[in-house]
Amino acid sequence: MTKRTSAKYKIDRRMGENIWGRPKSPVNKREYGPGQHGQRRKNKLSDFGTQLRAKQKLKGYYGDLTEKQFRRIYAEAERLKGDTGEMLVGLLERRLDAIVYRAKFVPTIFAARQFVNHGHVLVNGKRVNIASYRVREGDVVEVKQTSKQLAIVLEAVGLAERDVPDYIEVDHSKMTATFTRTPGLSDIPYAVQMEPNLVVEFYAQN
Repeated sequence: MTKRTSAKYKIDRRMGENIWGRPKSPVNKREYGPGQHGQRRKNKLSDFGTQLRAKQKLKGYYGDLTEKQFRRIYAEAERLKGDTGEMLVGLLERRLDAIVYRAKFVPTIFAARQFVNHGHVLVNGKRVNIASYRVREGDVVEVKQTSKQLAIVLEAVGLAERDVPDYIEVDHSKMTATFTRTPGLSDIPYAVQMEPNLVVEFYAQN
């Protein structure tokens, strides 16, 4: 098991939720935390604990971003006009690795980051190997010609466990995806409830 795969399952267990809706998630069998005392950890969380958990869940969902990365995105969301929570998830969904994952070019968000980093992705015909690259409305994301027959890509396209959201237009015959608009919270197909408003509260108080 790679470090990334391990991280993915650790996050699910720590949260006690199958946050990506994956059939193989250990939470499907054991809905309690990891470790010797995992089954006993059912104490009611404080407001701080609830807010922290919401932040960890959202941060973990996008490939377990570092606190520094996540805080920077939050600061940017705060500067934008409108609801900060909505702006936050909108910025997260515009990350190139998130688009690659949503378009079903790869099976997981962790695979998406690696896929981008290894140079398999083009944006508007130019190679981009930075997972955090911010995609704009109208941008076309494409799997590089020599990478279109990779096993990981063919496997992901056939996954029945999730659908491509309507703010991305995908042509799997050409392996292209057009980002049509920045989504709001209600547009994003999270497998579990995300609460960006609690993340806003967390940063406002800490």
